[in-house]
Amino acid sequence: MSQLWERTRSSLTYGLIFIRWLLYSCIIGVIVGLVAVAFHLGIDTAAEVRAEHPQIIWLLPLGGAAIVLLYRVCGMEKDRGTNLVLAAVRDAERLKLRTAPLIFLSTILTHLLGGSAGREGAALQLGGSISAAIGKKLRLNERDERTVVMCGMAAAFSALFGTPLTAALFAMEVVTVGRMYYAAMVPCLLSAFTGLLVAQGFGLHLTPGYRIHDALSLAPLPMLQATALGMLCAVLSIFFCVVMHRVPKLYAKYLPNPILRVMAGGVLVLVLTLLVGDQTYNGAGDAVIRRLLAGDTIPEAFLLKIIFTALTLGAGFRGGEIVPVLFTGCAFGTWVGPMLGLPHGFSGALGMAALFCGATNCPLSSILLALELFGSQGLPLYALCCGVSYMLSGYYGLYSEQKIIYSKLTLEWVDKKAN
Repeated sequence: MSQLWERTRSSLTYGLIFIRWLLYSCIIGVIVGLVAVAFHLGIDTAAEVRAEHPQIIWLLPLGGAAIVLLYRVCGMEKDRGTNLVLAAVRDAERLKLRTAPLIFLSTILTHLLGGSAGREGAALQLGGSISAAIGKKLRLNERDERTVVMCGMAAAFSALFGTPLTAALFAMEVVTVGRMYYAAMVPCLLSAFTGLLVAQGFGLHLTPGYRIHDALSLAPLPMLQATALGMLCAVLSIFFCVVMHRVPKLYAKYLPNPILRVMAGGVLVLVLTLLVGDQTYNGAGDAVIRRLLAGDTIPEAFLLKIIFTALTLGAGFRGGEIVPVLFTGCAFGTWVGPMLGLPHGFSGALGMAALFCGATNCPLSSILLALELFGSQGLPLYALCCGVSYMLSGYYGLYSEQKIIYSKLTLEWVDKKAN
């Protein structure tokens, strides 16, 4: 009888925990999803205004100063961005609710005035800070607060990008490479699905992300081609990460004043835009990605996007890094892939997934990203390309707070932060 009672009590405990997380996850998905929808619409509106009034880019240096002053007034001048969200999950560092409105407004301002930045990285900060505040209101313990932060990350990423499986797995995978937080799987999935449903309720993400009509099936030659492209994307991901980490240090070395630094960065981006002759590399660049996948080739696009993004974010403007990574991978893939004999659109899609993998060190998330963005055709080759990029990209990564605990080459414990 005692054993039966213990089993019954254990089952009841599991059931109560499940119901609790079902409730928490859906609440977070709805709240964060609504904020993410507003953020999505704000970014789109900013891009439309800039397209109608391209001369607004002349205000970019002043906009940068406004962002720095806004963070200073709110006592968040030394905010660590997405890195703080990762630390909140791994080390239970405290996230402040004020992070959400700050990143919301500053990212929209960056896009409005022509800075080169994405939105999904900012969404991780949005979702993480809002869900952390919800966790405090619910008086959760430290372990549950970490799960709640991952739920917020997943909900925001899903609502903004329309990829719920990728969002849920990315929240579990990105913090500590080599150690998955499986206890957070159901909460993250529920939050991601809820966030997506909220976004779809407002008319977002009702159609597939990108259409690829020339994907190849698994065969010896395509395997070799995908492997070669994965190797090249690994090198490019290292270059991308090194530039993104070095440029802020150069800014700080020569321009220690944050306001002068961000204004100088705005001037540099403005000058580069004038030299290029259009605003192809300003903003996130989703429209350019679609052009590239449809058949355009711009050989210099991948390098210019890296430069624009590093100069923007390194100076102190706010925004994400993920869409610029996808832009860079697509531009590189559509240029190099056909030289390897790969179809144009498929090579761009391979480049997007593989560079995302090399830069974030999240191979499973990258494979799911390919599945949700491009469909299942060619999935084995996406997986191979991502795997090669992950293996050869070393211990470099976009996020300095990301920990890599296992070697990428052998079953060896390394436990080091991404470079």
